[in-house]
Amino acid sequence: MIEHDGLTIALTKGRILNETLPLLESAGIEPREDIHTSRKLLFATNQPGVRMLVLRGADVPTYVRHGVADIGIAGKDILLEHQGAGLYELLDLKIARCRLMTAGMAGRPLPRGRLKVASKFVNVSKRYMAERGWQADVIKLYGAMELAPLMGLADLIVDVVDTGNTLKANGLEPRDLIANVSTRLVANQAAFKMKHRAVQELVDALESAVAAAV
Repeated sequence: MIEHDGLTIALTKGRILNETLPLLESAGIEPREDIHTSRKLLFATNQPGVRMLVLRGADVPTYVRHGVADIGIAGKDILLEHQGAGLYELLDLKIARCRLMTAGMAGRPLPRGRLKVASKFVNVSKRYMAERGWQADVIKLYGAMELAPLMGLADLIVDVVDTGNTLKANGLEPRDLIANVSTRLVANQAAFKMKHRAVQELVDALESAVAAAV
């Protein structure tokens, strides 16, 4: 059994949660009730003092950075957007893999001059466009990203791509790869120092679980 010291773990709901729970179970941590059927967002576990929070992915780094959660599990895309302030990235869990890419209308060249880019990843988009030396206005969207080029709102989108089928169905094509994305384990910097033994034991257990699952 892993020795824990009041650890709070922030989990990302959805696909990442479905793939994270088996890894945590292999590491000896299980929620005391079914997360999938409960309407709760805070769960006790079989390990004394260890709790799970279930959050939107974009909120996980914030909860960890402010010390409300000691540890978080979130996609690399979210961490890139958050820019990693106050966090240590400890482990690649190698789940929920996808690609963070630009995409535009199939066969349509980019216009000359200033581009319009739509994305929920505003910081990532601005950094990437600046690195390429492109002048761009970034428009914040929260969903239905594929509609932006189709309706003339944007020349490009920046979004996560899995199979690419949704892009193709809407007349878009993937363009440039910004980053390969997978799910990462992060820790609050203060918690990592103050609860180092507990955090490191969890990292070691999850590392073994990841290796066994690959």
